[in-house]
Amino acid sequence: MAFARFMATFAGRALRIAFGLGLALFGILVVGQDTGWMLALAAAAPVLSGAFNVLLIAPLLNVPFLGRDVPVVAAPAH
Repeated sequence: MAFARFMATFAGRALRIAFGLGLALFGILVVGQDTGWMLALAAAAPVLSGAFNVLLIAPLLNVPFLGRDVPVVAAPAH
């Protein structure tokens, strides 16, 4: 659940977008050819999931699909 909570935060969303963009650039610039373009196409999944705040692995984690529906744990009171 902690992983899902992190991925629903702004930092988690930014990480997914950055990973996806990096994967796309790697596919196009390093791998090249058809395989690189397929890798770049597959990189759209983390980019779009971060942009729209959906957790594609939600069924595996048994958490809500939409990041906004993931419960947030309140900070302990001092």
